[in-house]
Amino acid sequence: MRRYIALRTVVRTGSFSKAADELGYTQSAMSQTIASLEQELGVRLLTRSRSGVRLTPDGEAVYPYIEQIIYRFETMQEKVREIKGLQTGQLRIGTLSSISVNWLPTIMQEFRKIHPGIDFIIQQGNYDDVESLVLSGAVDFGFVSPNPPEGIHKEELLRIQMRAILPAEHPLAPRNPVPLKELVNDPFILVDLGNYSEPLRTFEQNGLKPDIRYIIEDDYTIMSMVEAGMGVGILSPMVLQRANYNIAVRRTDPPVMRTVCIGYRDPELLTAAAKEMISFIKDRLEILP
Repeated sequence: MRRYIALRTVVRTGSFSKAADELGYTQSAMSQTIASLEQELGVRLLTRSRSGVRLTPDGEAVYPYIEQIIYRFETMQEKVREIKGLQTGQLRIGTLSSISVNWLPTIMQEFRKIHPGIDFIIQQGNYDDVESLVLSGAVDFGFVSPNPPEGIHKEELLRIQMRAILPAEHPLAPRNPVPLKELVNDPFILVDLGNYSEPLRTFEQNGLKPDIRYIIEDDYTIMSMVEAGMGVGILSPMVLQRANYNIAVRRTDPPVMRTVCIGYRDPELLTAAAKEMISFIKDRLEILP
């Protein structure tokens, strides 16, 4: 396991030296560890370039299985701690930016008051990223789309109405709600959530086709672009609560709904900490922003 964990750390940091520092190895020992693993498997896993260390094509084919081995090992360790009654362990969560900004800090802070021995590892991305993390075992659970791929067990938490955002002086700004059909007349800035997009699904269901000019992953970049008059967009209301931008935030007609879901691979493999955290989140839905 030591060699697998070393490989995961090199892949995550993109550097032998950074991985060595993180794990307390010398750089020479780290290189020898990876070389030993490559020799055992009989394939070259990593290649170095000016931009850093990355997986070879063979490494990319093998790496998901290594992640699963690590996940099973860490799950086993967590189960042993649970059997022994130890209140320690790690919680690995995959999340969207709107949830990591508005929900997770409060949830983690409150959870740590009850379970101070639990540490968190948070990985952020779009729906595709989070679902890949769940399937590979890199996270215990994640916030996934309402239509996750096969192999992910989904629990729906709640539905929220997304909001249209427009330049403050936009002709539609005085209207609330804004007719969805009116938004197709402006350049549309789409938030990149991967293969599943609530705004696009709603446009399609209503026979509408937005004029997509930009696809941006960062919500705050989209708000800056809207403020600059570069187009309109539709975002989660969670990410808009702390936004200090000169933009108009409006409901849409018909509404664009987001179903917030938690996903994990196998209920039987969830650690005690993961089960407790999922229950903890459910109990606090009404008081979360």
